[in-house]
Order: sequence, then C-alpha cells, then structure tokens
Amino acid sequence: MKLLRYGPSGHEKPGLLDAEGNIRDISGIVSNIDSSVLAPKRLAHLRKFSPAKLPLVRGNPRLGVPYTGISKFIAIGLNYSDHAAESNMPVELAIVIGTTARYVSEDEALDHVAGYTIVNDVSERNFQLERGGSWDKGKGCDTFGPIGPLLVTTDEITDPHVLDMWLDVNGEKKQRGSTRTMIFNCKQLVSYVSQYMTLLPGDIITTGTPPGVGAGMKPPQFLKPGDVMTLGIQGLGEQRQKVVAWSA
Repeated sequence: MKLLRYGPSGHEKPGLLDAEGNIRDISGIVSNIDSSVLAPKRLAHLRKFSPAKLPLVRGNPRLGVPYTGISKFIAIGLNYSDHAAESNMPVELAIVIGTTARYVSEDEALDHVAGYTIVNDVSERNFQLERGGSWDKGKGCDTFGPIGPLLVTTDEITDPHVLDMWLDVNGEKKQRGSTRTMIFNCKQLVSYVSQYMTLLPGDIITTGTPPGVGAGMKPPQFLKPGDVMTLGIQGLGEQRQKVVAWSA
C-alpha cells in the first residue's frame, strides 16, 4: 500500500494511492495514519479493502507528512560507497519502523519494518562544520528533513536495495544514485541501531545519501533563497520544496 495524509496543514485526512495514481479516502476505516496503524495487524486490516471501492478524492490536494507519531529520526552518514568517495542536498531512503525493536538480529530486523519513505536530509554546512563540529547543529533546524509524501509498505517494496534516486535544483541535475550502492543494508542498519536504543513504531532511520551533494562539488555549491528542489525515489513518489529565508 501507498499510504498518505492529504488536506490543509493540521487538518490532514488519511488516504492511500491506488494503482492508477488516484487518492482514495480511508477516513471511514481509520481516523488518522499514526504510528499505531503501522502494526502488522492494522496494516493487514487496511489491505482487506479494495481501493476501487473507497471514496475517490477529487482535485489535487496538498499532501502532508504520511503519518504522525515519529519519536526518533536517526540518520546514518556516509553509507553509500559513491558518496563516501566524494565526502547540502541529500535525498535519502528512510526505513519506517512498524513494531518495537531492541537487540534484534539481522535475520529478524526487517520483520520490524512497516515500510519506506523519502527524506530530504537538508544540511546547514556552516552550522555543522564551522560552529563546533557537531552534526546535530546542521541537521536539527526547523523544517529540515521533510518526509513523504508516501509511506510505501513492505508488500510493495520487497527489495529496498534496487531503487533509483534523484534530486534536481532549479531543474538542474544534481544527484543521481541507487540504493544498490549502500555499504550497510537495511537489515544491518535496523539490527545495529537496535543494539543501542529501542526503536519504536513510527521511528525513522535514514540510510544515507547518494553522490552529488553541494559540499562535495568543486567549487562547493549551496542552497539559497528561491532555489527549488525536486527529488524522488523509485516507487516512493516525489517531493518539491522551495528554499526561503528564515524570518521571525
């Protein structure tokens, strides 16, 4: 399934994307798509409904974050071999946890995954590298790390390691890559992280970025107000963001 939340900010309704790319309303089944809906039994219940029989959403509504209840956002760095070789604008495959995971083995790790989504892991390189050397400073700003628009469950993405990834700025090609070049795969990441912290339903693990980040270019290139980023991952949809300067 391709789950989503649509409508005005703060008033999103639950929905899903059917095979023809139409949004179907599922508010008659669940009141919201939150972390509790990611449990295997809840997802199995949703799969019982034929999308063609669900109410069709007309028009082109805004898509919000595909689910709520995210308690942790964990980012893995330098996990793509081609990006590690070049070491501002990273697109990342994100793993969405569906059931609580602690001290899980690699063999059972993916049993705890509900699905996958897109994260645009925006970085403020000056904060990150020039103000004390803490990556948190460059990753934790408000509006950074937009998620979605879809949460695609594991029944549709059976192999997350064969997905093409891309990002453009102002229509100009910047990043091209594939999850095939991940150094540590999804089951390794979930298992490893679960050794150090309990992963809860809704938690996100971003798996790293492909090559083409602005800081790795010669000369370096950085985002500026007015720039438009468009990005996507095969089977997971697309995002679009316009860069604006912060104002009080």
